[in-house]
Amino acid sequence: MDGKRQRSFSGQPEEKDVLAAEPGRLRQWIEYLALEIGRRPQQRPDLLRKVADRLAGTFTGLGFAVHLQEVAGFSSPLYNVIACRPGRDPLDSGGRLLVVGAHYDTISQSPGADDNASGVAGLMELARLLAADIPSSLLLVAFCPEEPPAFRTQRMGSLVHARSLKRRRVRLTGMVCLEMIGYFVDTPGSQLFPMAFMNRIYPDRGNFIALVGNLHAIAWTGRVRHAFAAGTGLPVERLNGPAFLVPGIDFSDHWAYSRCGYPALMVTDTAFYRNPHYHRYSDLPSTIDYRRCAMVVDGLVSVVRKLA
Repeated sequence: MDGKRQRSFSGQPEEKDVLAAEPGRLRQWIEYLALEIGRRPQQRPDLLRKVADRLAGTFTGLGFAVHLQEVAGFSSPLYNVIACRPGRDPLDSGGRLLVVGAHYDTISQSPGADDNASGVAGLMELARLLAADIPSSLLLVAFCPEEPPAFRTQRMGSLVHARSLKRRRVRLTGMVCLEMIGYFVDTPGSQLFPMAFMNRIYPDRGNFIALVGNLHAIAWTGRVRHAFAAGTGLPVERLNGPAFLVPGIDFSDHWAYSRCGYPALMVTDTAFYRNPHYHRYSDLPSTIDYRRCAMVVDGLVSVVRKLA
């Protein structure tokens, strides 16, 4: 499948004439993870290692240097898969790095098409689109594990990675977490909110992507939103707030980087505030909007090109 060129509304190529994300490639990754592999909880290290090897092999084939970071504390080791430009030390403290990541494990009862095969598919499609000119400051990371019971413990893959950066005094421009980027609904009232007043500020249709983070990430979220919107026609909303007021705002791997003092945000379709299949057996590839998922990736390409 040859990549298509992004074009402006005038029909002319954009300034850098970059490749656009392909819905079919996203579907292939999501079907591989959710159907061929299926449920992939941390209690199945055999399946998770199979996924890690597939991700590592794909990164390598695209021209990235790949490093496997062991996450200890399990009966068999689990691994973060880290991809960067060849010749780059992924723990090099020179300059500032941009980390983009997504977790590839699931809870035990769900095949996880949206949570989080969609995020992993987005990460891998992003890698393909950047492969011809990999920014030296970019780290792409597939985390494992993220889901409970590892969530918010010392064994959370993203916390292991964030702490390894912190120990080496690595500076980050920021971190972008891809957490459920494939579920969109145009029906009025399809978007729910944790607080009633928010429906007067944000759309009531689940047809947008959200950039969310804590109060310390306000400036970072603004920069990412500006860059994201320049690369895609998909509506994008931003939200920064304290976790005790907005449940779910820190329910992913960006939490680990925030805890280590780095600016971090989550790119999300808002999970259980929109997707009725969240953490259920019904989180299947047939529920994913591949066209709009690809539009998310187009926005992410713009973020990397402008901010890395």
